[in-house]
Amino acid sequence: MITRIPEGHRCDGPWCCRGLEPDTAIGLLATVRERQGRVDEAIALLHTRQHVTSVNNRDQLADLLARHDRIEELRAYAASEYHGHAAQCLARMLEERGDVEGAVTVYRQEGTPLARQAESAVQLARLLSRHGRGDEAIEVMRTLVNSPGGAEEWLVDALCTLYSAHGRAQEGLAHLDVLKTRRDDQEEWDFYRMRLRLMADCGLLDEAVEQAWAHPEGHASYAVWTVADLLAAAGRTEAAVAVLEPHAFASPSSLAGHLITLGRVKDAVALLQQRQFDPPARIWSGTFSNERPS
Repeated sequence: MITRIPEGHRCDGPWCCRGLEPDTAIGLLATVRERQGRVDEAIALLHTRQHVTSVNNRDQLADLLARHDRIEELRAYAASEYHGHAAQCLARMLEERGDVEGAVTVYRQEGTPLARQAESAVQLARLLSRHGRGDEAIEVMRTLVNSPGGAEEWLVDALCTLYSAHGRAQEGLAHLDVLKTRRDDQEEWDFYRMRLRLMADCGLLDEAVEQAWAHPEGHASYAVWTVADLLAAAGRTEAAVAVLEPHAFASPSSLAGHLITLGRVKDAVALLQQRQFDPPARIWSGTFSNERPS
């Protein structure tokens, strides 16, 4: 039984109920009931929430049902839960049991709300990729990206990641060319960085670096980080440091990590301490360079 707060109640102490939303209270009480072994009561409580709420893309009711192997109840809940987090929970549960096709079916349910279609497609593609079905994964994402309104940055990035992971970087570049044409040959940095990554995967790292410098946004700090990451991934850590040093105070953690890789631990510590305590020019003893790495 839930005790209700009387009308007109005003809290008079720091540990009273002020600010506690009804759904939050229900969630807390359901946790207590589960720990007491009163699982049915916990489930019933969570079904009374006014709004289906999730934290970090996890739904409390879905996780509760999964923990107690209430798979049919979870399946029914997943069919109606708007955000799709219950469906993800069900798919994870089925995958862990070895029922990959069952998990695939969850993500391919007809009538999925528009708000979660893209996320479902991404989760499906990742699932297929994990189980060696890269071609299917790429096709799922390619279909989504080519659909009206589907060429969003995060979706194209997911597609390019799949192209790269499955040795099809050249096809990824061709796809980016098509998308660029649709945008009147404009390619802002968020898309351009994907092109650079795919070029590097094709063995065109030097060309990618040169093209990065030539891009209108190529000397912004976020662009410099991209170039440094490409160089470091290719084992050219010294070149990555040379790229980052002129931007040391915009990207101290990234630069410090590369310095440590090179064994320059004292320089890394000095950089991080300087960032925390003092104006840049007073402490940093590293070697700055304005030359671009070759």
